[in-house]
Amino acid sequence: MKLAFISDIHANIHALQAAWRVIQDSRVDQVISLGDLVGYGASPAECIEFVRNHSITCGLGSSDLRVSFEGVAKAERRKGISEEVLEWTRGVLSKEDKLYLQSFSPTGRLMTPYGRLRYCHGSPLSPEGRLDLSQGSKTLEDLLTSLNCKILVCGGSHIPMVRELRNGGYVVDPGSVGLTLNREPGADVCIMDIGEQEVKIKMHKVVYDFHAAAFDILAWNLPPVLVQVIQTGKFS
Repeated sequence: MKLAFISDIHANIHALQAAWRVIQDSRVDQVISLGDLVGYGASPAECIEFVRNHSITCGLGSSDLRVSFEGVAKAERRKGISEEVLEWTRGVLSKEDKLYLQSFSPTGRLMTPYGRLRYCHGSPLSPEGRLDLSQGSKTLEDLLTSLNCKILVCGGSHIPMVRELRNGGYVVDPGSVGLTLNREPGADVCIMDIGEQEVKIKMHKVVYDFHAAAFDILAWNLPPVLVQVIQTGKFS
């Protein structure tokens, strides 16, 4: 079984299109996006159309949640540029787009040749949570045991990481397609080749048209700091 995992597209259509080319070349059986399809970037409707047209399985991210469910957005507003862009996104998306975001499940599971795989955004408990992949191996092993899975794939940190545990389990963050934060700009893609005895994981960093993405951000009068982030892979 060969799977592609992407996450945190964040309305960056240029990064998504570049990531898709790598996914196509990898000839995978299924593509799964772990959430945060919108937020930060300037092309939320275009990204929604893209994932719908390409039948990408999508999980619910925290930005998707806050854009599509009004009650959540009003209950606890974020601070800084995040809320500014989310408010803009709510204004440009159609009702149909928001209903599509609402259809995403916060968690998912697959049975693979290696064992059960679970995926989520943020943490297995909440798309607005955060799982620390730098924790000790025993802590992560206990987590997999509690979730009854051998592989956990979790987005939200914007930093690609793979942890191979002592008990044979795996915890993976595919990074971010549209707003990576590991100080190396590009679109992150995780390709996972799963057999009965082993799991082969390849992390890709895909160059895309940073200038076009930056132009879109500035054209829509979104926070200019986002241009620097996509071009450097970090918040300064």
